[in-house]
Amino acid sequence: MNFFINDAMAEAAPAASGAGGFAGLLFPIGLILILYFFMIRPQVKRQKAHRALVESLKKGDEVQTIGGLMGRITKVGENFVRVEVADGLEVTIRRPAVEAVMPKGTLEEL
Repeated sequence: MNFFINDAMAEAAPAASGAGGFAGLLFPIGLILILYFFMIRPQVKRQKAHRALVESLKKGDEVQTIGGLMGRITKVGENFVRVEVADGLEVTIRRPAVEAVMPKGTLEEL
């Protein structure tokens, strides 16, 4: 009954070369390096800069919060700062919520 089905003959496998395995890894390694230098590294730099900004807050600094409020710091605690946003109106915010320290005199211009 062998005449209905042809026997499959396996071809000889090509000789394996060591360069093929290494060349196949170059592309994924290149993608990881590109991802690191264009996405991860800048984000880590921004986090370090923001952490340094938050640690350097002091009374009298004019700041802008993430929510857009601008005011002068009147009290600095370990985790919170009190910001005067208008005459007699103070709000308490978390220290990491401070986005930027503005130059002195910015509040008078507003």
